[in-house]
Amino acid sequence: MSKEIRGQCLCGAVQVTASVDTPAVRACHCDMCRQHGSGPFFSIETLPDSITVTGPATVFASSEWGGRGFCATCGSTLWYETKDDGARNLSAGLFPDAGGGKLTVEYFTDKCPQAYALNGDHKKLTTQETLAIFAPEELEKPND
Repeated sequence: MSKEIRGQCLCGAVQVTASVDTPAVRACHCDMCRQHGSGPFFSIETLPDSITVTGPATVFASSEWGGRGFCATCGSTLWYETKDDGARNLSAGLFPDAGGGKLTVEYFTDKCPQAYALNGDHKKLTTQETLAIFAPEELEKPND
């Protein structure tokens, strides 16, 4: 049974609603996520096509395949999106108690700095394992 979660950016100008079945939080330690937010990007898994965003949201094209949504007023991170399918991975921090989600997976764990570690019994995927899921063509490129 799904439930609706509601959240907002830091200043409240952007309002976000989405539906979740079993709220799952994911953490990404890739170079871009860490550079963007000075730590992992935590997203919450939502039901496809359930996201509604109102307010001054804008997108920065952070790579050839993705973009990062943010509030044009306060700069709060709203989501990471993939261009090929338009999927938005909403920032868990938008929602009270991360939408009630539990951490289920970490991506790019071999890129996680020594300064911190996430505890818990969840999947921990290396760069190779993450790319195999999301960008297998990157594994085929020769190393420089």
